[in-house]
Amino acid sequence: MNSIMTLSDLTALTGLDVFDYLDQEVLVPVVDGMQAQGDLIVIPYSIVAELVTPNHWTRSENVPLSGVELLRSAAGGNPHSLVADEGMCTWSTPVDDPRRLALGILDTRVTAYLIHPEHGATGIAPGRYVVGRQRERSVGRSFERTQFVVD
Repeated sequence: MNSIMTLSDLTALTGLDVFDYLDQEVLVPVVDGMQAQGDLIVIPYSIVAELVTPNHWTRSENVPLSGVELLRSAAGGNPHSLVADEGMCTWSTPVDDPRRLALGILDTRVTAYLIHPEHGATGIAPGRYVVGRQRERSVGRSFERTQFVVD
């Protein structure tokens, strides 16, 4: 897999599908900083290294080209899948996070990709990242509360 790829190329390589209404010939952007995809957020590890840490239960697995499902939408619908060249990327989970947002730590030596049927794909440049849930603050009649972003 290379870092200049169309959505069509990526779905053909991985076997993962996206919805027909997405432009299949769009180039998938590759980002080396923070990025979001629906209810997921990808943060360079250096930004949250003091908050998010592996623990003695953390296990790492190689990310296959066919993908690792990171999160499924709140209603049980479409998955966010992480894909990469075999043996070039690891996904480590569970991790400690006092905010309770981190799903795991991604270490990749090549461009890795997040694929979602509704959102298409985004590329993650080589490096170490924390992938987690996004949250938002909502305002009620008499109080504020924090809730997960629902995709």
